Amino acid sequence: MKLNINKTILLLTITSGSLLLSSCEKFVDLGAPPTQVLASEAFATDASANSVIRGLYTATLSINLAGTSTFYTGLAADDLQYNATDPNTAEFYSNSLLNTNGNVANFWSNCYQLIKNANNAISGLEASTTLTPSVKDQLLGEAKFFRAYAYFYLANLYGDVPLQLRDDLHAFEEAALSRMPVQQVYDQIIADLKDAESKMATTYDATASPRGRANKAAASALLARVFLYQKDYQNAESYATKVLQSSDYGMPTPDKSFINSSNEVILQLGTQTGVTTFGSNYITAATSTPGYTLPDAVYNSFETAPNIDLRKTNWTSPKTVSNKIYYAITKYKVASGTGSEYHIVLRLAEQYLIRAEARARLGKITEARTDVDAVRNRAGLAGLSTNLNQTQLLTAIETERLHEFFGELGHRWLDLKRTERASTVLSPIKSNWQPTDVLFPIPQAQILINKNLTQNPGYED
Repeated sequence: MKLNINKTILLLTITSGSLLLSSCEKFVDLGAPPTQVLASEAFATDASANSVIRGLYTATLSINLAGTSTFYTGLAADDLQYNATDPNTAEFYSNSLLNTNGNVANFWSNCYQLIKNANNAISGLEASTTLTPSVKDQLLGEAKFFRAYAYFYLANLYGDVPLQLRDDLHAFEEAALSRMPVQQVYDQIIADLKDAESKMATTYDATASPRGRANKAAASALLARVFLYQKDYQNAESYATKVLQSSDYGMPTPDKSFINSSNEVILQLGTQTGVTTFGSNYITAATSTPGYTLPDAVYNSFETAPNIDLRKTNWTSPKTVSNKIYYAITKYKVASGTGSEYHIVLRLAEQYLIRAEARARLGKITEARTDVDAVRNRAGLAGLSTNLNQTQLLTAIETERLHEFFGELGHRWLDLKRTERASTVLSPIKSNWQPTDVLFPIPQAQILINKNLTQNPGYED
């Protein structure tokens, strides 16, 4: 049956300043509720276009991308311990994922829903001729930042993935896209972030929550990470330096790192209550066991002499429930009610450790050690030994990243994958571990819908 679609306009759904999300069960939803407006109207004025882009932030919060990219990957790695009983979540912890796992399917669909919204916004912005040029550039940069951010996690968790870059008018043809090589996905991520960096302002939107809208530094910071993952160490060093040389950012003591006024924050997603998914999942009542805690081995790996690591004392808390000790994660302090914490997406400590690793791999040992020491000194620790060789220094940086980013946005899982150390580290402690576990399965429901998709090795049955 031929559908009558007006291809001269793009339909965007907007309500209360945000894009409505369709059901995560559908890759493409052509139905539109009565509240939809035409793209020609949505991008006619600076205010209405801003409303659409604010919707990308709302959408990212509503799909809990920060939480799911943290909890599932942390369980699959070695920086989170699972104490609850949900079978879909337990599959991550035991590295026994099935291709029918609902959490895997939802993460995939939610990322592509965010990409779809970003694509629609990019299309509408590019077609608009009535926006203030500087506003148009800023909003395009933000939309491309979100598209790159979603693709970063898709590529790292699933490997080769469909590269969907056009708006809903191409939904039918793009719903049958095959998987693209991960390098091509990375090429698009880099192109989007470079364009975003060139378009976005250095300053933050003063009308938004503190550091709650992406700016030039956010694009530079994510580019530094991407180049590190791509083993382009010259560019990783260069882009991290762009952020580190700014006077807008600093390194407060660990007890102040995760409040929403921290100048370590490069980008955060604000909430109305100031309470995060991290606080509500990591912190529980005195007699309740948190669903996610820090494993004993990680807790015991922190330095305690001659000085104790302030991250251990500020970001973890021993808790006894039914005569068993758990190590609660207390980076975020507020579990309910109201607080002053937002979901931090990018922060300065990562840029120091990106540059440290890049410099170490480039043979700049002294400079690399200085960057690591900036993070260690903030944690109340002395600098690294000046006698470390390159291999020892890289090992120290890996440990530093574990202590800095445990239970946070999947850093540990992605570090083990990109350095090809996942099997070495995880096989001794994970009884079900197989090398193919470094990728999640392509959701079987998507393969049934799109015959051009193939399954990752190890998940074919």
